[in-house]
Amino acid sequence: MPGTAQHTPRSHQNSATPHSTTTRSHRAAGSDSAGSNSTTHLLGPGYRPAPAETTHTDLAVRGTLPPQLDGTFLRIGANPRGEHDPAVRHAFAGPGMVHGLRLGGGRAHWYRSRLLRDDALARELGELPVPGPRHGRAGEVNANLVRHAGRTLAVTDGALPLVLDADLRTVARTDFDATLPGGFCAHPLTDPVTGELHAVTVDPAGGAAVLLTVDTAGRVRAARPVPVKGRPWMHAFALTARHTVLFDLPVAHDAAEARAGSPVPLAWQPDRDARIGVVPRERPDAAPLWLDLPPCFVFHPVNAFEDAEGRITVDVIRHERAFDRDRLHPSESAPTLWRWTLDPREGAVVERQLDARVQEFPRIDERRTGLPHRYAFTVELVPGDGAALCGPALLRHDLVAGRTDRHAFGPGRQGGEAVFVPRHATAPEGDGWLLTLVYDPAADRSELLVLDTADFTGPPVAVVPLPVRVPHGFHAQWVPTGW
Repeated sequence: MPGTAQHTPRSHQNSATPHSTTTRSHRAAGSDSAGSNSTTHLLGPGYRPAPAETTHTDLAVRGTLPPQLDGTFLRIGANPRGEHDPAVRHAFAGPGMVHGLRLGGGRAHWYRSRLLRDDALARELGELPVPGPRHGRAGEVNANLVRHAGRTLAVTDGALPLVLDADLRTVARTDFDATLPGGFCAHPLTDPVTGELHAVTVDPAGGAAVLLTVDTAGRVRAARPVPVKGRPWMHAFALTARHTVLFDLPVAHDAAEARAGSPVPLAWQPDRDARIGVVPRERPDAAPLWLDLPPCFVFHPVNAFEDAEGRITVDVIRHERAFDRDRLHPSESAPTLWRWTLDPREGAVVERQLDARVQEFPRIDERRTGLPHRYAFTVELVPGDGAALCGPALLRHDLVAGRTDRHAFGPGRQGGEAVFVPRHATAPEGDGWLLTLVYDPAADRSELLVLDTADFTGPPVAVVPLPVRVPHGFHAQWVPTGW
């Protein structure tokens, strides 16, 4: 990785090499002003919605699927119905669609796609509404997938999770046995030590972020409010062994966008502070510590951990801004990999850019969630591409050795978020396989790639060609059989 240099807080976007800076904590007032719209990016053919649900069985395999891969690879994204015009439709809007490939015994048994049944879609299809409670935000669930307490859940910010069966059908809406007081979030995290599921959601009335802990039986055992100003969009957060790390950044709910009918009423608010919060996980009486940052936005942190002296390391994909000039697409600036080192005793944050390549969708070996990590896997993006959901290569960052390896998909081919599967339960960190969907525009088809991390830059050990195109989506998940 390149070396570091000093920078001013607003110089990140234009840098070609990594930088570092320090800021100190204080409180200041925000505002509700928003940036102006910019010209939208027209997206390529890989973003067209799938026209219908489909199932295909007994798929061909090139190469050899490792026998240890016994489970289902899942990918979720928005799949708008009817006329799709990315110049006027928000990139995050549309009913969710889940795509799945069932692997086992060295075979690819099936691929299927299923639309997630929110109430509006059920009415459109003439179906009965999905059973379950109806509090929380109504509407589409299309952001992410998580497996917890024996259930596969589709989740999004503010809405109740949807429960999926093994064939990807929507079978219920859940509030965790009436223990969830409001909506849920798009990026819950599982503590690998306790097995509990953690989430952060923002009260729709504003004024508080709510930190949720869901126990291993699937019931909310703690819901802790943390005061915030207005309604920031806390799309994600991070965990350490002892703390929850909150991102209170300048993207927030925008009343004017909501009145105009935006399905995703978010906007960059330049007068709003950017700050990071540190909240003790098991001390509900302890006040959160807020540390100021230069203005930025984080859709996806990599991971966080703390040392014996109480310093907290947070690795993130950092955007200079989001939903400012372009209210419809998520990447009007060039996101890159950064490390924030928080020193609660000094009230300071040291920022350092780890890699200057444009990238998003970070994943780690999730056995290291909240613990020191060595490897991060990201999707390399094309600079200036407002789509931001796919790119020409995967990157593997060795954050200890300071080395980055690149796996290119081939000319014109575009891949999305990869999910890591360890070779076995006690394998060393990062030893296993990466699974990702890659779209080939020349054939207008997609395929599942299986990469062995022992030969990350080499050819895939297995490829499962699909008879259809899978639209570029948001997030991927692996559900082992019998888990």
